[in-house]
Amino acid sequence: MTVRRLTLSRPDDWHVHLRDGAVLPCTVAHTAARFARAIVMPNLSPPVTTLSQALAYRERILAALAPDTPFTPLMTLYLTDNTTAAEIERAAQTGGIAAVKLYPAGVTTNADSGVTAIDKVYGVLEAMAVHDLPLLVHGEVNDPAVDIFDREKAFIERVLAPLAARLPQLRIVLEHITTADAVRFVSEAPETLAATITAHHLLIDRNAMFAGGIRPHMYCLPIAKREHHRQALLDAATGGNPKFFLGTDSAPHERRRKEAACGCAGIYTAHAAIELYAEAFDQRNALDRFEAFASHHGADFYRMPRNTERIALIGEATTVPREYSFGDGTLIPFRSGESLKWRLVT
Repeated sequence: MTVRRLTLSRPDDWHVHLRDGAVLPCTVAHTAARFARAIVMPNLSPPVTTLSQALAYRERILAALAPDTPFTPLMTLYLTDNTTAAEIERAAQTGGIAAVKLYPAGVTTNADSGVTAIDKVYGVLEAMAVHDLPLLVHGEVNDPAVDIFDREKAFIERVLAPLAARLPQLRIVLEHITTADAVRFVSEAPETLAATITAHHLLIDRNAMFAGGIRPHMYCLPIAKREHHRQALLDAATGGNPKFFLGTDSAPHERRRKEAACGCAGIYTAHAAIELYAEAFDQRNALDRFEAFASHHGADFYRMPRNTERIALIGEATTVPREYSFGDGTLIPFRSGESLKWRLVT
């Protein structure tokens, strides 16, 4: 029997959480094994709000790499009500900051310092447009009157559509989209607006959280939606539209923080990210479009050169470890103890 083999330019992860401190050797190793570059999220505690903090965080990430590992962390700033246009100018001029991240206050993990109202940061967003620094958006409203499954749609209507109309020159990435509404909005928007799609949102719908009981390791934000939304995401990812590209939103939490009375949101996929995406594309018989989604569209949107190194996957079953060491605890990965259909050739 012939084993299938898939080769592609080394991809980039345009949205990842690496965390900090003692857990970095785990998260950085998994990401660097698969990706040449990664946009690193700034929602640490305390958050990465200044250029100096971002550059210091970058050095800690690089120090966690195994020797001679080719990997470039692309740093971001955490946007707050107090961010200044002067800080944006400094960040743009150094070249050390790839983007700025907007978290609506309280909407997800470590988002308490986020933006309380979009009109408070319009001056900073205007500075970003002038300096061509992209805005990365967690697209949900933090409004208890809005159902959790409708918060992405409400954010697009209340915040993103008016923002894109007011600052059409600002490059915006609507991150980890989860709905057919987001697919439609991004598809119809100007070329300055794009979106990332995660592997887990391509592979699960909201039923995965309740299969045989509560499944805390399937809980993430934005929360997985109905099956017809998953199908819309698959359409977008495999359809060849350059506005959609890879961003894992791999979000590790120590096991005890997930399996708790008030568990953390986040799914860890970095250990097998590219393999999981390949499985999703294979479901649609669209492996011929996988390289563009994983390796080309994001680099083009960020105006960075495409990677020339290549990686290979083979269609061979492999079993995911049940857990990984994670600082002084353990980390439960997506598909823990289960089989993957593709294997990365190292």
